[in-house]
Order: sequence, then C-alpha cells, then structure tokens
Amino acid sequence: MTADLLNIFEYEQRARDTLAAPAFDYYASGAHDGLALRDNRAAYDRLRLAYRVLVDVSKRSAATTVLGTPVSMPVVISPTAFHGMAHADAELATARAASDAGTIMILSSLSNTAVEDVVAAAAGPVWFQLYVYRDREATAGLVRRVEAAGCEAIVLTVDAPRLGRREADVRNRFHLPEGLSVRNMLPDGYGDVSQQAAESGLAAYFESLIDPSLSWSDIAWLQSLTTLPLIIKGIVRADDARQAVDAGVAGIVVSNHGGRQLDTSIATIDALPAVADAVQGRLEILLDGGVRRGTDVLKAVALGAQAVGVGRPILWGLAADGQAGVARVLSILREELDLAMALAGAPAIDAISADLIAKVP
Repeated sequence: MTADLLNIFEYEQRARDTLAAPAFDYYASGAHDGLALRDNRAAYDRLRLAYRVLVDVSKRSAATTVLGTPVSMPVVISPTAFHGMAHADAELATARAASDAGTIMILSSLSNTAVEDVVAAAAGPVWFQLYVYRDREATAGLVRRVEAAGCEAIVLTVDAPRLGRREADVRNRFHLPEGLSVRNMLPDGYGDVSQQAAESGLAAYFESLIDPSLSWSDIAWLQSLTTLPLIIKGIVRADDARQAVDAGVAGIVVSNHGGRQLDTSIATIDALPAVADAVQGRLEILLDGGVRRGTDVLKAVALGAQAVGVGRPILWGLAADGQAGVARVLSILREELDLAMALAGAPAIDAISADLIAKVP
C-alpha cells in the first residue's frame, strides 16, 4: 500500500525498493554524467515566486484545455517506454488512471501494450508518440493504424536520431524481460529489443531501426499521412520553435528527453521563456522534464506552457501500486498545484502570469 507516501520523491524511493535494478536504472538514469537529468530538476529550484496577496482565492479551478481538449489541470502524461516492467497491467493501468484524472495520456511508440488495447481501456483522450523508422512504409502504416485506433494526436519525437549513452543500461546490458516486446511494431517485425546485444539492447534497436536522417523536410510527409494534429517533441531553441510554426504543426513540447539524450543540454524550464517569446502564441507549447511539485507546474504555466508532461513520476506510481499509484501521483500534483495557486493569488489558470516569477533564467 502507498497511503503513507506524501510526495513524488517518496514514490520514487518506493519504486526503487520495488523494481528490479535493471528496470529502475532504465527508468531513472540519464545520459553520461546525468547533468541534464539533475539540472531539469534543479532549474525549478532556481526560480522564486513573487506571490500576490489579498486576492479572493476561495474558489479555484485548474481546468484548462490542451489543443482544444478539456483537461482537469495543466498536467498530461508524457510518453515513457515499457510500462510492463513496472506493473503487469502496464499501459492499461496508466491509461485508466489518466482518464479518471481527466487528462491526456501520450502513449509511447515503445509501449508493451498495443495501441488499440490502450485506447479501448481509456475513457479519455490518448495521443501517440512517434519515432520514424528507417522503414518509412512501416512508419506510415503505424501512423494510419493509430489514427484508426482512435488516438487524437501524433507527438513526433525529434531529439533522438541516435540514442543517448545511458551508462546504467550499458552496464546492465539492458533488454526487455521475457514476454515483453514493442507491441506496436510486432506486425512489421520490429518488436524485439534484443537480449543478445553486447551493450544496451535498446541502443542496438535504435541504431538498426530508427531513421537518423529525419529532417524538417519530412514534416510535410508526416502531415500528409494523417488528419490528426502533429506536435513536435524535443524543442529547446527559439529558432527551432519558429521552424515548427512555419511547418504548420499544432504544437511543440519543450523537452530534452528527460536528460536521456544529450548530456549538459539546457534545462527545459530554462529554455521555455525564449521558446515562448519566439512562438508568440502561434502554436501551443507543452513542457516536460523535472516536474515533481505543484509549484513546478505553476512556474511552467507562468513562463508560457499550456501544460506540463510528467513521465518518471507516472512510472514510480505504477511500480508502487499499479493504476492506484498512478492515480495518486496525479492527485498529489493536483493538490499541490491547487495549494500553490491559492498561496500565489491565482485562482484560475489564466491568472498564472509571468510576473509571478521573481527570477527568470
């Protein structure tokens, strides 16, 4: 049981105690020295809140929209791979908890559960995170398949032409446990994350299958495959944000892949103000990386994010207590955000403004 756990950091510790070491290491580790991983978190601690007083906060609402979809709070579930290592119910538990919380689940391409089953289990919106494979026909088929399954958006990850070197996975010779696979790619023969790799099986999977030639010129091709809105995930620069606007995508995610790709990359909350200034409201901005407290959510919204995504905290909840653990993690963030809004003098999301931030990167 997890009733004694008060915050997301305690859920992380419970997950560490619960999971097999290779699984926890896979979820928790960053690239190389882990500087980007740690700085994603530390960057929030560098920001201070200049709260308002004598504001009527007796009634508060964190409700907002993301790409026109109503959500109960500006928190969505970021795509993370291989939920089956955390709990037997895998992505089904996560999808159900997201729906119950009134928010969006972004399903990873590297899920252990087929997209059709996840959408069927969810009572709310599911988006699909996409990697582009060297086999472009397989990629096109997957895009059409997820639209037919009922996904409501495509989230294209663009910061992984190769996999960042995650030394814990190399040391563990990471591979999926028996019985787990990349279910969405099984029909195309790309479902196996090898147990025979000399180092990390996932790194070997990326090197052989994921297309490193993906460029801005391919965005129009992807858009031609689907009627779903396209969101680009992995933006940290103003010029890339402007390119996304010019490409006509629906949104971007300011993200450095949770510190798992290029180590020493800029913390996402530090990158957000310049990106928001470049975009000027012409598309929606989400942000992920390092969000662990309700005050983090408030800071990100104040600096221009429509919503934040949480990844690892969902896995900690899933490992600790399945669907109930995911639900509790989301509830903690909701409760902490509500308290932060009350104490900051911001009774609604549109009252969370940039002047609440006392120190901007």
